[in-house]
Amino acid sequence: MTEVNRILEHVTKSCTARDKQLTAKRKLVLKVLLHADKALSAYELVDYCKEHFAETIQAMTVYRALDFLENESFAHKLKVSNKYIICSHILCDHEHGTPQFLICSKCNKITEQTIEPMIMTGLQSQAKQKGFTVTQPQLEINGVCDECVN
Repeated sequence: MTEVNRILEHVTKSCTARDKQLTAKRKLVLKVLLHADKALSAYELVDYCKEHFAETIQAMTVYRALDFLENESFAHKLKVSNKYIICSHILCDHEHGTPQFLICSKCNKITEQTIEPMIMTGLQSQAKQKGFTVTQPQLEINGVCDECVN
C-alpha cells in the first residue's frame, strides 16, 4: 500500500469515527495536497487538480474542502502565504498541539513542528500583557533550509 493510500484510508476511518463525511471532493483535495507535496493556494490546487488528475473542481468547492480538512486537523493554512499543506501529524490519533512552520525562503520547503506548551503559554501571556488574546496560535518562521545553504 502506498503512503498516499495509507493516509487516505486513515483519514477515511478517522472521519467515520468522528461521524464526519469524507466526500469525493474532500478526498480529491486531500489527494492533491498529498500528491503535490508542497503548499498550494486554492487556485493552485484547482490548476494542479486539472493538470495532474484531469479533474475539474470549482474554487468554492476547494475552499469548502480545505475548511473541512483544516477543521479536522488534516491540513493547515499558512496564514502569511494563504496556502495549504498536509498536517505532518496526519497519521496520529492524538492532539497535535500548536504548529510552528519553518519555511525556506529559497526553495519553499516547509517543515512542521509542535511548539512546546511552556513556550506557547509564555507567548500567550506576553500577548495578554499587551492587550491581545491569542485566538489562532500558529507560528510561521522564514529562514533558509540546510540544502539551500550548502
